[in-house]
Amino acid sequence: MTVQPETADTADTAPPDGSGPAPGPGAAVTPADPGTPDQDAPAPARPARRRRLRRILLRTVVAFTALLVLAVAGLAGYVQWTVQRSLPQLAGSTSVPGLKGEARIVRDASGIPQIYADTAHDLFMAEGYAQAQDRFWQMDTQRHVTAGRLAEMFGPSQVQTDKVARTFGWYRVAEQEVAMLSPQTQAYLRAFSDGVNAYLAQNKGAELSVEYPVLGFVSGDYRPEPWTPADSVSWLKTMAWNLNTGMIDQFQQAMLAAKLPAGTADDLHPGYDFTRWSPIVPDRAPAPPNAPANAPVTATPSAASTPSAAPAAPSAPAAGAAPVVPAGASTALADSAGVRKVLAAVLGPQGIGIGSNSWVVSGSRTTTGKPLLENDPHLTPSLPGIWYQVGLHCNRVGPECPYDVTGFTFAGMPGVVIGHNADISWGFTDLGAADSDLFVEKVKGSSYEHQGEQKPLVVRQERIKVAGAPAVDLTVRSTLHGPLISDVLKSADEVADDGKEPDVPPRGPQEDYAVAMQWTALDPAPTMDALFALDRAKNWDEFRAAAAVFASPVQNMIYADTAGNIGYQTPGRIPVRKAGDSRHPVPGWTGAYDWTGYLPFDQLPTSFNPPEGYIVTANNAVVGPGYPHLIGSSWGTGYRSQRIAQLIEQGGKLDVAAMERITQDSWNGNAATLAPRLLQVEVGADAKSAQDLLRGWDFSQGADSAPAAYFNAVWRELLKSAFTDRLAEAGVKGYAYPDGGGRWFDVVRGLLDRPDSIWWTSATDPSVHGRDAMLGKAMEEAAKELRGRLGADPKKWKWGALHTLTLENPTLGAGGPAPLQWLLNADPVGVGGGTDSVLANGWDPQKGFEVIWVPSMRMVVDLADFERSRWINLTGASGHAGADTYTDQIGPWVKGGSLPWPYGAAAVEAAARDRLRLTPAVAPS
Repeated sequence: MTVQPETADTADTAPPDGSGPAPGPGAAVTPADPGTPDQDAPAPARPARRRRLRRILLRTVVAFTALLVLAVAGLAGYVQWTVQRSLPQLAGSTSVPGLKGEARIVRDASGIPQIYADTAHDLFMAEGYAQAQDRFWQMDTQRHVTAGRLAEMFGPSQVQTDKVARTFGWYRVAEQEVAMLSPQTQAYLRAFSDGVNAYLAQNKGAELSVEYPVLGFVSGDYRPEPWTPADSVSWLKTMAWNLNTGMIDQFQQAMLAAKLPAGTADDLHPGYDFTRWSPIVPDRAPAPPNAPANAPVTATPSAASTPSAAPAAPSAPAAGAAPVVPAGASTALADSAGVRKVLAAVLGPQGIGIGSNSWVVSGSRTTTGKPLLENDPHLTPSLPGIWYQVGLHCNRVGPECPYDVTGFTFAGMPGVVIGHNADISWGFTDLGAADSDLFVEKVKGSSYEHQGEQKPLVVRQERIKVAGAPAVDLTVRSTLHGPLISDVLKSADEVADDGKEPDVPPRGPQEDYAVAMQWTALDPAPTMDALFALDRAKNWDEFRAAAAVFASPVQNMIYADTAGNIGYQTPGRIPVRKAGDSRHPVPGWTGAYDWTGYLPFDQLPTSFNPPEGYIVTANNAVVGPGYPHLIGSSWGTGYRSQRIAQLIEQGGKLDVAAMERITQDSWNGNAATLAPRLLQVEVGADAKSAQDLLRGWDFSQGADSAPAAYFNAVWRELLKSAFTDRLAEAGVKGYAYPDGGGRWFDVVRGLLDRPDSIWWTSATDPSVHGRDAMLGKAMEEAAKELRGRLGADPKKWKWGALHTLTLENPTLGAGGPAPLQWLLNADPVGVGGGTDSVLANGWDPQKGFEVIWVPSMRMVVDLADFERSRWINLTGASGHAGADTYTDQIGPWVKGGSLPWPYGAAAVEAAARDRLRLTPAVAPS
């Protein structure tokens, strides 16, 4: 989101004719020029006038410069004063109304809080207080995203974003979910909210964050509202959106099928290659009931063991053919696809590369004989980062206060999302679940067709308040399949007209169609109950019980415990469909693709102590083709997962350092296939020395690597010449262009043995025809580009000079005044890695080499000794630009380093820098 306050140029300019104001009273008199021939004659008027003007201008410049210096000094002083006001109290003691007893917040040199209290209420209240101290601006803007209320803060530029959020109804769903939660969870959420609000009561404006005074220029009278439990719960919806890769596939498949010749689109979706890549949970025979704790448990239920009540595997109505969607629906689908672009501006891009690595290794493969667990979720970079590190410790762990947990949570969310407690550790990655469908609906006036009947559209009205502008009205229409997202980018008048019986025949067939989105995240569920249950789980059974409550986003969950067990579980709601595989938009009016329920939890994939001694999840397929139910249809590829498995198997006995080395592996599986072929192609003299960089290259992509710089430049040019140009010529929209990730690795891999494929003929230069000609052109163009950008000597090229990470504050850091951007943003840094490398610093070839998603944090947990565990955040603990913990973790993160992770009381105390006592408010006598 960007904010661009209006500015006015107040600098005076001299009149174009050189004239100026006459000198006022007391102006100096110009003496006669001693070199003038006639001393008694008056001096010529024009030279005297010019001298007077020069003196006046000189004085004006001096005065203006002095004022400017004073203004700059004053501004610098004001900025410094404002920045200092925003820094919270981190030491000493403070009174907090609502606390029942004393709580302590102990921060180390990195500003990471470890919180101690006697009761769960005080523990979560203190967590709310600590988060508000560090991240309230981030929390405030995030809740406005999910509630569709950004325009209240930032004005008309965010109306479209609010329309999308209101259409999905994220915040409405969150409010329903709060009511579904257990009384205990509701109490924890209220306590967290009370802690946030206690801090808000003590601090206003610039005391909360340096951004608020600047926001006043945009929205005038904006004041933060009290925090509520729904504010915390709603962020789960935006996370689910960012991880909804299935919808991307549906848009792309529909667009490609509509625009490309029959069969051609299949070249661009080769599918998951089970012959090369293992699924997370291989097919195995079921284990006997009540298997011993350390016995291998069935990974996937076989068809023979599936209970008769379990839903049958879906099959498409037309023998597996793609659903037939009328050509007239293309406009509605295009309108719907625009939703992604609107949300990407505030939430970052979606993509298969956004999804994460995690792996867990059993004691048979470690130096200690106990498990090690790693997790590094791949998300959009921002400053501050999305994660918040914290420790939550009951002074005495027991039924009334059962928490002794540490790890990462989201700013604005209580508890710990990923981490460990005294008994277990767990992590998450995106599963690529088939948890949403796009239904093309036949709409007529205020109704829609379903199974031969006209049913009324459900209509609600929303009013979006806009800072500095009139409110905007929004009409949201829904079918039984969900909200009509094709309405979102229309004007309110257009939607209102769509809701009426037309007075004249429609102008085209597309006006009869709309697109509804059915998505599990819009079906209320008590997922927050699951997060607190994870935080206090003591063993595998309690871990799975928590996972059974986790609804959305559907994730991969890995597990390890101090008893030596490792495991995997798919949680979440997986729809059961009458037909379809969630890869294409489907006709909604037939009823043939309707959902009939969700898969029972006991039918979801699980694995416990597999014989391999490790489990790897990296957005690869969860199960093999033999699994009887549809779990996912948008798997990533297996390049990362297979590489991680290879490094584990070759690594001998692993320790924490060895696990961290794996996270930094930058091997490019695409280069291993393509580079040998590139070396067989003849190129011109200008590209020969660049081509030679690929000889003997080990396919690693360090920031200093010259071969990596050249290969990735070739890859970008190849994608443009072979695919983007042709797709553009066919009228395919940008969201279906190559993103350069693992799927495209396999697209090109499959075409290498088809040298005369149409994809090897340039759409813009017909003289480039055939595979080798296309590869040669890509190498020559890449060499030309890098010589211009990085110099004439290819050996001095560096991947990090192209592949840069720029961490920006996503609000005022992206569009505020230049001095504020300088204050809020970090300098660009060159990094290694790449899309679908283990070190997954992803980039989009349509935009450049700059990093667009990253390992947003990294952690390695040692179940033999938690004090040997390590963690690192992308940015820092604080959200305040003036704090020394605002960007302090960026350097270690870039270098592949990490921080000590204190857990026990003694370790926390030894690392402590700041100690803050929170005490109950004394009631007035």
